Amino acid sequence: MSQTIRHPGILEIARREGKVTVEGLAEHFGVTLQTIRRDLTELAEAGRLERVHGGAILPSGTTNIGYEERRSLNQEAKRAIARGCAARVPSDISLFLNIGTTTEAVAQELMHHLNLMVVTNNMNVANILVANRDCQIIVTGGTLRRSDGGLIGNLASETIRQFKFDLAVIGCSALDADGDLLDFDIQEVGVSQAILRQSRRTFLVADHSKFQRSAPARIASLAAIDAFFTDRPLAPDLARRCTDWGTEIVVCA
Repeated sequence: MSQTIRHPGILEIARREGKVTVEGLAEHFGVTLQTIRRDLTELAEAGRLERVHGGAILPSGTTNIGYEERRSLNQEAKRAIARGCAARVPSDISLFLNIGTTTEAVAQELMHHLNLMVVTNNMNVANILVANRDCQIIVTGGTLRRSDGGLIGNLASETIRQFKFDLAVIGCSALDADGDLLDFDIQEVGVSQAILRQSRRTFLVADHSKFQRSAPARIASLAAIDAFFTDRPLAPDLARRCTDWGTEIVVCA
């Protein structure tokens, strides 16, 4: 297989998994370890990947990948996470759902919940839940981010401060080794922090690719989250911290 075919394939795996390994790629493409190391070096020199011990990760940055690409990544994992999370969302509550492709997947799983009042700053979530006639939908208002249908800024935060939610389900762009939830948009971070303050309980939904990504703005610590729904176990050190914090980890398959 030629380099011109391998490079796009390597990048696709990196976007899907968050990280690639030399051994895994060599087996996948049927080439030598040396060939893969050379491919990763060339992709790193071009700024497409960042080399780490044993492989490479997506480069750290200050901007998120595009919405359509995010929506297509790890779809099965997001559906499993959404099912696991929705199973823990009772009927007859007030619920906040924020911006993100995984929270949109959660909305899809709430079609048979009864007597929900859902507040959201995600136009996509609102459009999904229109199909549930037992769901009252309140949209926060705010500045529309055309790239993903998110509503951000002071107006969104001010609306959120008028409520006290029984439960919030939120996503994030990245999760670092210290257990900090990270995002790319400072205005979105402010909205997420307002959600945390106004919610009696909070669930985080994020697939494993967020473990290998980085973003510049901190939302909060996993210590502020009641339950984290994901598709793979956390690193042992972080799992121990979550136990100390009282943060439940739910691995959804």
